[in-house]
Amino acid sequence: MKALALALSAALALALGACANDSKKSGTTSSSSGGTSSSSTSGVTATAKDATLTTKVKSALAADVGLRTLTGISVDSDGSTVTLKGSVDTDTNKRRAEQVARGVDGVASVKNELTVQAK
Repeated sequence: MKALALALSAALALALGACANDSKKSGTTSSSSGGTSSSSTSGVTATAKDATLTTKVKSALAADVGLRTLTGISVDSDGSTVTLKGSVDTDTNKRRAEQVARGVDGVASVKNELTVQAK
């Protein structure tokens, strides 16, 4: 449980840091009164939610006994859609990874772009 909390905290910190860098690159600044625009606030919220969902899916994959040793799976989230990319060693593991991802609270759909490459 502590590991999950640490992973979620780390993912959130990374996501928020990335948002800060994006606003610097795009020249977005807050107003002189210290407020932020609603679009940048909603962008941070969406990014934080995506990062949280990604971390939840990664944690679920790592906790699954059959998938625990697989390191070639990357996870990305956009809203409630999760994309799995990378390679696994069997078609069974490809299907299992999708099944585990679908079982995570907050996931509405899964794009399974995993490829099977026998070792």
